[in-house]
Amino acid sequence: MSEPARSYEGRRVVKPWGYELIWAERERYAGKILHIERGQQLSYQYHRHKEETIYLLTGILDLEVAAPSDGERQTIRLTPGQSFHITPLLRHRMTAVETCDVLEVSTPELDDVVRLEDRYGRVSK
Repeated sequence: MSEPARSYEGRRVVKPWGYELIWAERERYAGKILHIERGQQLSYQYHRHKEETIYLLTGILDLEVAAPSDGERQTIRLTPGQSFHITPLLRHRMTAVETCDVLEVSTPELDDVVRLEDRYGRVSK
C-alpha cells in the first residue's frame, strides 16, 4: 500500500552563491530551487550517478558544459522558461548573469558532486 499524502516543509541550505530550497526529497527523486545571486557561480562539477533537469524560473543564467570525452567547454545562455538536461558525467557550471531562481528536479543522490573548480575553495580531493 502506498504512503498517505502529507505536506513537506522543505529545507533551506545556505551556499556561498545564494541558497538551495529543497522542496522535495523522496526515495526516487528530489526537487530544489537554486537561488543564485548576480555574478555568483556554482562549482565546475559533474555527478557520477545523479541525473538532473534544470528550468530557469527568473533571471539570466550562463550554463557552461563539457562532455567528459573531449572536455571542450561551451556556454549556453538560458532565459526564463528554458530548460537543460544534465546527464551523469557531464561537466557543468551555472553562473548568474542576473540573480536567478533555477528549478531543479533530479534523482535523489544530492551529495553526488565532484567539484573540479570552485571560486569558494570547495574543490573535491
